[in-house]
Amino acid sequence: MGGRVKRKAGLLEAEARTIAAEDAGRCGLCERPLGRKVEWHHRIPKSRGGTEVIPVHPICHRIIHASVSNQDLATTFANLDALKARSDIGRFLRWIADKPADFHAPTRRADIR
Repeated sequence: MGGRVKRKAGLLEAEARTIAAEDAGRCGLCERPLGRKVEWHHRIPKSRGGTEVIPVHPICHRIIHASVSNQDLATTFANLDALKARSDIGRFLRWIADKPADFHAPTRRADIR
């Protein structure tokens, strides 16, 4: 696929994801209602062969990748309940609980390497 065809396919995929996000309704991590901006988190990273995605707020997506390496996401934390059980993610979830859907703040990267 090249040029115009590839762009059109990308636009169709983006439109399908937008419709799916509207149907999803809630963030996969914090479970707050989704806002205008939605990102798609691969439960198992694409680099590790993952295809299943969940809708999340951009800030929630950033905290996941700032706190956990892709290797750990692929093995230990592919299950969202295990991810939520981490102390740093739990602290984030308590903090974000009363924020509006499109809330944004800088995300600090943990030393995960």
